[in-house]
Amino acid sequence: MSGLFLLKHYYNEGRQRKFGLPTVRYCAQELFLSPNYFGDLVSQATGETATVIIRNFVMQKATAYLRDGKTISETSDLFGFEYPQHFTRMFKKHYSLTPSEFLKR
Repeated sequence: MSGLFLLKHYYNEGRQRKFGLPTVRYCAQELFLSPNYFGDLVSQATGETATVIIRNFVMQKATAYLRDGKTISETSDLFGFEYPQHFTRMFKKHYSLTPSEFLKR
C-alpha cells in the first residue's frame, strides 16, 4: 500500500472528521512500520520528508476544492482542520498566499 493510496483512503473513509489531518504516525502504523522508519523510506524515495508529502497532498486536494467553489470553511472542515484559521495558516505557508488571495488570482 503506497503512501498516497493511504492518504486517499484516509479521506475516502472520512477519518479526517474524527482524527483530523493525517499524520506520519498514521501512515506508518497502517504499513506496520515505525514512524521514523517510514519517514526514512519516504525521504529516500522522494527526497522530501513524510510531513511535506502529506502537506503537499492535502494542499493539492484542498486547492481543487476551493477552485470548485467550496468555501474556505467548507474546505477546512472537509480536510480535517480544527479551525479555518489553521487551514489558512498552512495554505499561506505552502503557497505564500492566503486561500482568498489564491482565489482572486
